Amino acid sequence: MKKRQTQSAPRNRSERKLERSRPAPVEPGEQEKLVQIEKPIYGGAFLAHMEGKAVFVPLTLPGEEVRVRISEHKRGYATAEVEEIVAAAPGRVTPACRHFGVCGGCHYQYAGYEAQLAFKQAILRETLERGGVRAPREISVLCAASESHSWGYRNRIRLALDAAGNPGYRGRRSHAVIPIAECPIAAPLLVEAALSFAEVVRPFSRLLRPTEISLFCDGGESSLLASIFTAGPVKDRGAQESFGEFVSAFAERVSAAKGVELVEEGRAGARGPVQPPRTVAKWGEPFLAYRAAGFDYRVDHGAFFQVNRWLVDELVDEVTAEKKGALAWDVFAGVGLFARKLTDGFARVIAVESAPSAEAALKQNLRGTTGTAVSAAAFDFLHRSKKGERPDLIVVDPPRTGVGAEITRLLAEVGATELTYVSCDPATLARDLRALLATGYEIRSLTLADLFPQTFHLETVVHLRRS
Repeated sequence: MKKRQTQSAPRNRSERKLERSRPAPVEPGEQEKLVQIEKPIYGGAFLAHMEGKAVFVPLTLPGEEVRVRISEHKRGYATAEVEEIVAAAPGRVTPACRHFGVCGGCHYQYAGYEAQLAFKQAILRETLERGGVRAPREISVLCAASESHSWGYRNRIRLALDAAGNPGYRGRRSHAVIPIAECPIAAPLLVEAALSFAEVVRPFSRLLRPTEISLFCDGGESSLLASIFTAGPVKDRGAQESFGEFVSAFAERVSAAKGVELVEEGRAGARGPVQPPRTVAKWGEPFLAYRAAGFDYRVDHGAFFQVNRWLVDELVDEVTAEKKGALAWDVFAGVGLFARKLTDGFARVIAVESAPSAEAALKQNLRGTTGTAVSAAAFDFLHRSKKGERPDLIVVDPPRTGVGAEITRLLAEVGATELTYVSCDPATLARDLRALLATGYEIRSLTLADLFPQTFHLETVVHLRRS
């Protein structure tokens, strides 16, 4: 092992970069400070200042005076943990979950729902403007119809197993598994299934070697898919037999279970990159039917689908309402959530998706409509289609990384009259919007879709039009 050099200066550019990236040590005298909390920032923390330096503090509210312990100094800012709330804000409420604060899943449970929405609007506006995009005067908000619908909304969860086989989420301040007995933001069926899984799988753990479980249910909690991830190769015939015995016991305990798969996690090959996950055993159906936006969507194991079961219909309406014409493209289409609805208003719809887990579902969900499923990466499809028939509308719903410079350039070359961007990260949205606006698009409307109450995550729907 290479020893860390403590006296000589870094010898080259890469070493200098590494040295700069290391957090500075915290001096004993700097352990506790009194700060005033100013505003929310993206990521779940709140901003304070200490001797002119930005300090990021979680679990606080604007206006609060708190005593904090500096946990880490980084270049340009410090992070801290709350030691004492000296003066609490009037909007502070009691978290609904006993695991809140230790579990890393939620960030805002101690704030009322109206306050959470205000945080996210302020964060979205500031992130866009810091990224060079002037936000519209009015940001519309799509949110839970009532306080109760800010809970129990998740239709999918993924949990890890601790050394004792208990299911839980990763901790807020570490990667340790925090065992859970409840999860108020998840559909109750998912929590019941997770706890039942942990009990049922224990006798089979030596052969199946489960490390994580992913659970997905339909909006009415009548159907459930489960994916069990293993620590390594499952080659022993005994493991296959154990899987069959486990599934029988699990399905007896969880009657909503429609399909279960056993998946080997991707591993680094001897001479190559990490291999993709591989399903090695399965039981039941490979998909479930999810009723949304007036249609029963097929959703397979591992396929992406919007997570908030209370707001799926409203999100589809926000993206597709009043859109019509000759041709629409839905890029990053998933299982066709938006594409299926677009077929009501367009003579032709092309839905583009590269994920194998969504391929069969996308084709089935568009069957008998004006839609066509295309299995391709977004860049490849746009590159080969840019000189063909120009679409009236393009919908893009990319992953957190956004569409990026190359796809932005291709979108500009295609030049669709309208473009709707569905984003799950405001920073990459700001980057991509700035590039699109520079090519002649203008923002017609912007909607904050609060699909992830109690957390810092937010979705944004932006409708653009060629100026």
